[in-house]
Amino acid sequence: MELYELGIKAAQEGLAKGEFTSTDLVNSIIARYRDRNAAVGAYVTFDEEQALALAAENPKSVPIAIKDLINVRGQPCTCGSKILLGYRSTYDATVVRNLKANGFIPCGRVNMDEFAMGSSTENSALCVTRNPYDLERVPGGSSGGSAAAVGGDMCIAALGTDTGGSIRQPASFCNCVGVKPSYGRVSRYGVTAFASSLDQVGPMTKSVEDSAILLKALAGHDEMDGTTPKDPVPDYAAGLEGASLKGVRLGLPKEYFEVKGIDSEVRRITEESVKKCEAAGAELVEVSLPHTEHAMAVYYIVAPAEASANLARFDGVRYGHRSAAAKDVYSLYAKSRAEGFGPEVKRRIIIGTFVLSSGYQDAYYTKALKVRTLIKRDFDEAFKKCDALLTPCAPTPAFRLGEVQDPLTMYLNDLFTIPASLAGICAASVPAGFTREGGLPVGVQFICDGFREDRLLKVCKAFEEVAR
Repeated sequence: MELYELGIKAAQEGLAKGEFTSTDLVNSIIARYRDRNAAVGAYVTFDEEQALALAAENPKSVPIAIKDLINVRGQPCTCGSKILLGYRSTYDATVVRNLKANGFIPCGRVNMDEFAMGSSTENSALCVTRNPYDLERVPGGSSGGSAAAVGGDMCIAALGTDTGGSIRQPASFCNCVGVKPSYGRVSRYGVTAFASSLDQVGPMTKSVEDSAILLKALAGHDEMDGTTPKDPVPDYAAGLEGASLKGVRLGLPKEYFEVKGIDSEVRRITEESVKKCEAAGAELVEVSLPHTEHAMAVYYIVAPAEASANLARFDGVRYGHRSAAAKDVYSLYAKSRAEGFGPEVKRRIIIGTFVLSSGYQDAYYTKALKVRTLIKRDFDEAFKKCDALLTPCAPTPAFRLGEVQDPLTMYLNDLFTIPASLAGICAASVPAGFTREGGLPVGVQFICDGFREDRLLKVCKAFEEVAR
């Protein structure tokens, strides 16, 4: 086995035994990067010299790929956008500081949809990222570069971010584990904001145990982020010992299984996953999440509204792209943004500005927040009857590059992942099988109540064992 094929646990064990060093790991990833990145396009930048220097300083550390909206001191942070070309971070995000303090080093910047807005990574202004299982297909998004790097053995593990499904959906497309923590479990300080009430950093790894190890390193209270509680962080990896589905009450939300547009292979693999769980001793419970049908509409009001406020800081004044054609302050703002932002970002800013405008805020934004509360209450009621929910993760396997042109059709890729994001609870995608034609990966989603990542990971680990 090549070193780049290792996961976190195996890499840590090899380092502890002295079988290789962090420098060996980084050199192996560099060789894989040089061999595969031209075809896959997972990385947008890879500072080989810096990565090797960090590995030499920390010979027992594990290198981790970083999504290109998380600040790493001295490295570019473009957010997949022309408007931030040339910008270099002046500080480390809290998650990066936590990585460094727990035996990990940042190693390479991976591609993403511009400002995390998309479900295919086709909205990146920097490069095309392809699915490592079929180079004519998308890796999902917005954390498509992270998923492609993990699924294509181009890194040991990666950090992604999830606003409405951007960790879980690409993890499903690229055959890796992707965990969206509960809102507030992981600090957002130093992570470029898309939608502040939804964004979460999470691990994308080759196994559930690796996700547990990485989440432990990332999670915890941060004085720079008031949404992070002071509650102690469990040892998630230790909690996986003896993981079993026996006696687990597994909820099946009827609204998720009644969707008519779901791909037949996704449906087959999901149903087979349910049967495997039942055979392993899980108790199946039908539950209802009646406001699920409104989740998509709520998300595409709340998220663009918050994006329109957050992206107002990119004005061509302090950093990033500045239009050379500007003649006054107003034209500086307008032209810099027109030249720097891509079409999807502009679309969502316009939507967000509209729903927040005078005369429309109560009709759209305020009403959406009320329905969001109802969606959270649906989950609260469901978890009174079950320990975890099992659902499809994405309605289709990875689709072909350029195949989905209609924005509304593209938005439907997050149909099954958005509700958990709106509720602020934890969820994960775990590999469940491959399509009969084309051998494309398909994952299933597990959802648990807020700050029950310990339970979520234990259920995911037990499923991982029976799904093999």
